[in-house]
Amino acid sequence: MKKVLLITTMVLGNVFGLQAQDTVSISKSSLLEKVTQNLQLKIANQNYQSAKAEYKQTRALFLPNISASQTAMVTTNPLMAFGSKLNQEILTPMDFDPNLLNNPKRTQNFATQIEIQQPLINLDGWMGRKAAKAKMDAYGLQTQRTQEYLQLEVQKAYMLLQLAYKAVGVMQKADGTAQANLKLVENYFNNGMLQKTDVLNVQVRVNEIKNQLAAARSNVQNASDYLAFLLNEDVKGTYKPSETLEANFSATEIAKVLNENRTDIQAYQKTTEAYKNMLKMQQMSLLPRLNAFGNYQLYDRTIMGFQANGYLLGAQLSWNLFDGMKSYGKIDKAKADFQKAETEADQYKKQSQLELQKAVRQFQDAKNKLTNAQLAWEQSKEAYRIRQNRFAQGLEKTTDVLQSETLMYQKELEYQQTVFEVQFTQLYLQFLN
Repeated sequence: MKKVLLITTMVLGNVFGLQAQDTVSISKSSLLEKVTQNLQLKIANQNYQSAKAEYKQTRALFLPNISASQTAMVTTNPLMAFGSKLNQEILTPMDFDPNLLNNPKRTQNFATQIEIQQPLINLDGWMGRKAAKAKMDAYGLQTQRTQEYLQLEVQKAYMLLQLAYKAVGVMQKADGTAQANLKLVENYFNNGMLQKTDVLNVQVRVNEIKNQLAAARSNVQNASDYLAFLLNEDVKGTYKPSETLEANFSATEIAKVLNENRTDIQAYQKTTEAYKNMLKMQQMSLLPRLNAFGNYQLYDRTIMGFQANGYLLGAQLSWNLFDGMKSYGKIDKAKADFQKAETEADQYKKQSQLELQKAVRQFQDAKNKLTNAQLAWEQSKEAYRIRQNRFAQGLEKTTDVLQSETLMYQKELEYQQTVFEVQFTQLYLQFLN
């Protein structure tokens, strides 16, 4: 009875020691709702917003460019002075006097102009707009994939926290068992039934477990800090999962063929499409462009005056016939970039298929390992129980009992680690599909 009370006291003392810190209870569902706070996801979203802004700029391809200006001028230049009066519609017969034409008086002119430029046919611009749209879509898909990856990483971090708490629990049990064994061995030693070396061996074991328990508690804090980092939160204290780590297998069949509708695969396809349109844009830059233009002018001798006015309308067909092979160099570069993007997309698909096949095998191996780990744990518990009973009867050595106890808790930790591996590999397969 005293032995049971001693073990209970030790275990509860360690539990309360861990909970003395401030703990924040969390669930997996609440964590997934907070993924949007992650800094990496915010960076990915800003990249998408930047690409969206670039696509928005391509509206200039079909929208007019309108500008207004006010120009003030003072001159005694014969040509400029005559032209200013002509624009102001104030010429008189006296202004044609050769002396005034050659030596005009100081003339001032204020011109207000509203100018409009309207693109009509720019085939290279249209392809550039399609390239910008594909680039924007690629960044949007990358942002979505980043969120999917972070959901996986948050669930992994949550399971690591669960595993860390499991390890603390195992080491707390080991500490309680070691303390009880130490008490028992000390009683035997005081009665002359054991040697001093037996007591020292058990004391060494107790100290080892205390160190392992301290390390396990540090791992809890490390796992909690990493989870807080992923969620971009400042938490004073330690996260504590509201669920325990259990081996639950999904009922859905595992797909062994790569899903090409995956967002990262689609992002590569959109990137390749963007480079393809960039190539077409460079090729179409060799074609002529047709643009319309017009302006409306107001002239006066005083600022913001509107004494005279006029307008100009027109269209321009331009064709760059030769630019020293610069355009052809750009075409060659765009072609090389497009081929590189195609190759990278193909390589990524093959790597993803390879990773999927590897993950399927890892999942099967983890399930088999889980069965063996559970069996080994049960066998080690039974072996320890037998040795402990024989030790109480004086039929086992202290070192054998300590080795059996160490093996039992080692197998329990291995079992919990295997549960984590199975759960994470299952989530990783869902992420890959």
